[in-house]
Amino acid sequence: MRNKRSPPASPATRLAKCPTGINGLDEITGGGLPRGRPTLVCGGAGCGKTLFAAEFIVRGAAQFDEPGVFMSFEETDAELKANVASLGFDLAGLVRRKKILLEHVHIERSEIHETGEYDLEGLFVRLNHAIDSIGAKRVVLDTLEALFAGLPNEAILRAELRRLFRWLKVKGVTAVITAERGLEQLTRHGLEEYVSDCVILLDHRVNDQIATRHLRVVKYRGALHGTNEFPFLIGDDGLTVLPITSLGLNHRVSSQRISTGIPRLDAMLSGKGFFRGSSVLLTGTPGTGKTIIACCFAEAAARRGDRVLFFSFEESPNQIARNMRSIGLRLDPLVDQGLLRFHASRPSLYGLEMHLATMFKEIATFQPDVVVMDPITSLMAAGTDSETKAMVTRLIDYLKGGQITSLFTSLTHGGHSLQQSEIAMSSLMDSWMLLEDFEGNGERNRVLYVIKARGMAHSNQVREFLISNHGIDLVDAYIGPSGVLTGSARAAQTAREKAASLASHQDGARRKRELESKREALERQIGGLRSEYAASADELRQIDRQVGTQTRLLSVERSELERLRHADVSMPERERGKPIEEKKR
Repeated sequence: MRNKRSPPASPATRLAKCPTGINGLDEITGGGLPRGRPTLVCGGAGCGKTLFAAEFIVRGAAQFDEPGVFMSFEETDAELKANVASLGFDLAGLVRRKKILLEHVHIERSEIHETGEYDLEGLFVRLNHAIDSIGAKRVVLDTLEALFAGLPNEAILRAELRRLFRWLKVKGVTAVITAERGLEQLTRHGLEEYVSDCVILLDHRVNDQIATRHLRVVKYRGALHGTNEFPFLIGDDGLTVLPITSLGLNHRVSSQRISTGIPRLDAMLSGKGFFRGSSVLLTGTPGTGKTIIACCFAEAAARRGDRVLFFSFEESPNQIARNMRSIGLRLDPLVDQGLLRFHASRPSLYGLEMHLATMFKEIATFQPDVVVMDPITSLMAAGTDSETKAMVTRLIDYLKGGQITSLFTSLTHGGHSLQQSEIAMSSLMDSWMLLEDFEGNGERNRVLYVIKARGMAHSNQVREFLISNHGIDLVDAYIGPSGVLTGSARAAQTAREKAASLASHQDGARRKRELESKREALERQIGGLRSEYAASADELRQIDRQVGTQTRLLSVERSELERLRHADVSMPERERGKPIEEKKR
């Protein structure tokens, strides 16, 4: 029998949320903390509980017009104002405008004498007055341990804790209550986490001498929430929690192409470069020019007007700028214009998740169009291969979601570069280029391959990678019977080919000259024959004219002789030749 699923809850029946205003936390919790219910924030010393609570109160008053009461049992009002000022919060100004009410309750165990039944009635009266005086919607109690420090009776303590949480619910305020973490339980008393509707655990741990803060939503009644650990930062503008779970593969894609900054490399990518918003991996052994290609890509993007964020884990920004000047790249003006921004830090400065949190924060602040990571493999020492791949996956998902083009350089070692750990990352990349050292004839030269480029036609040829004072150039490597030739061997082979081509050209020119000479000789011979023929023809015509003249002269002379000799009697022509007898008759 098929089970029938209940219909999803309508918006009216879903749990109401109170946005915290803390970057990333509202995304993890699906909108914020449960409205009108208490939330327990627990953790060890230095994990950021008080700052968490203070930001909850300040953001509520400043951004959501929800006044709040901050009741502290440890820090005075002046100390609290000074402490949160480091986060950029004007707590004193909000107090003056009656958006926030600060209450400091001093409790000293040595001054407490238990005389009768202990209860929190006095606290309820004081807290109720503070809430009603400013119409508070939010309440913070910091911390419970100080409140119950003088109470040895655990039964009464448990009863008063339940009563406190129930009273806050009845009052209808959204409360954040901080508590110290216990040894074997989330809290020292082991009860707060059970009576709270939402429990958030803050952790400040040290691994391999690297400190990292993490946040985890342990419990959230009535709502779905992220259950993983999330790194968070405490910066100049408050807390930033990073939802680091991989995003769905539903990001937008672009058909626009952007140049690599190297014309011959663009030619290898069908003449147009990479897709905007794609991820590019550039791997190579030390000294092959990975940073140079990355800087050329960044410089070309900045000159187009794109904003470029360059993360460097090995060189300082000044060192990078100085080194690039040796090949004709000027990065300083782009930095001054605000188009190029460097963020340099040692991999050992943070843990892997804290590096990711820092990068997310820098990206969110600068809003770049292009991001460069040089090299991403420097962070591998801060975690295992699986952790590094997970971190790169989250980073790529985040960048693709924002249509940010990314270039990652990866350092490989030895002669098995394709079998190194970047294989784990290569499947995440849209394009993959490989730089290698090619040794031969006593030289080391650089060559470049395009291993893959999704969605575009690309060259499968090897190109020699040249670095000079004028920049970068890719030239065709010589491939012949003896294999691939680079450097001086390629130049020598090219010279030999040029010499052979010149000799062939000269031989062809010689043959052409000989043929031209023969043609001219034949033409001269033909001209002579034609001249001889013309002379003979002219002589024949002369003879014809002479014969004709002689014939006419002979005819005239004959007629004249006949006339002089009176050889014939003049008679009609018709009578000439008739017989004599016929004439007599």
